[in-house]
Amino acid sequence: MQDLLVFIAQGLVEQPDAVTVTVDDPKEDGTVVYHLHVAADDMGRVIGKQGRIAKAIRTVMRAVGNHREQKAVVEID
Repeated sequence: MQDLLVFIAQGLVEQPDAVTVTVDDPKEDGTVVYHLHVAADDMGRVIGKQGRIAKAIRTVMRAVGNHREQKAVVEID
């Protein structure tokens, strides 16, 4: 899932080499938190107008997590 998040983010930004994802250990309830890091100039591209792109990224990650029976949360840092 980490690779999927990197792939999605790299398609949106102007500096794809600056995209990194860190993953926290699963919490007690099985939730895995993915921290997406992009260049400061690309932050607006990942968030989108009124957060629409960020919401779409979170929705895709949640759907893939549900398919794998895992709760996925995306934090954009």
